[in-house]
Amino acid sequence: MSCVSPAPAAELSRARILLSNDDGIQAPGLAVLERIAHTLSDDVWVVAPETEQSGVSHSLTIHRPLRLRQLGERRFAVDGTPTDCVLMAINHILRDQRPTLVLSGVNAGSNLGEDVTYSGTIAAAMEGCLLGVPSLALSQHVEPGTEPDWRMAEHWGAKVVRQAMAVAWPDNVLININFPVAGPTDDLTGPRSVRVVRQGRRKLGDEIPQRFDPRGRPYYWIGAQRREDTSNPDTDIGVIMAGGIAVTPLYLDLTHPSTLETLREVFS
Repeated sequence: MSCVSPAPAAELSRARILLSNDDGIQAPGLAVLERIAHTLSDDVWVVAPETEQSGVSHSLTIHRPLRLRQLGERRFAVDGTPTDCVLMAINHILRDQRPTLVLSGVNAGSNLGEDVTYSGTIAAAMEGCLLGVPSLALSQHVEPGTEPDWRMAEHWGAKVVRQAMAVAWPDNVLININFPVAGPTDDLTGPRSVRVVRQGRRKLGDEIPQRFDPRGRPYYWIGAQRREDTSNPDTDIGVIMAGGIAVTPLYLDLTHPSTLETLREVFS
């Protein structure tokens, strides 16, 4: 099943909104997302992982049973991945009245460039999309060595969601939203504005430090070092570096059209 066109922004007050994330049920960013969602609708449900699941991508738990724990009214934790959470929410918890919108985040750290292929935040929105629910992922950029400053996401989150929901999206599309480090939250103009741009290029894992445990045995750590292209202002990376909000539609059909035609000629 593919995405359906989102409801007009005016109908958001009647929406049933499902929230999830990859930072876990106790994450500060999820609390920010709850406040954002409650400005849009009163019918808000939370189904999020018991523990942090950053970097798990679109993985699904199939080799062990899942545990579901209810923490309060409309609030649940799943001992699995973000994908598990959205799947459980839509096909089990809310099966009698499905959500009309999925919001994932707010992630502690941006999801730019190739981050989207690793991100559990994106994966939760991806699963919502695959289950036929309009889905958006929200992430807050964090400078290395600093704590997240949620002011930009909290100030602009509801407005950007409303704007994105004001138009119909094609099938198999989810919306990826990244907020910059906080500046004047009421003044986004010029390069510091809300911009709709394509995905940039940013790759994790260029440096894999080797270290040694107390017994002298080596181990390795994939760190946060990234190789990224900051030269193009018209990408999600370029917008965040300029202090703006990046809005990027992501398409779930990974087929490359021109190569498809080339290979058809070879195999015909």
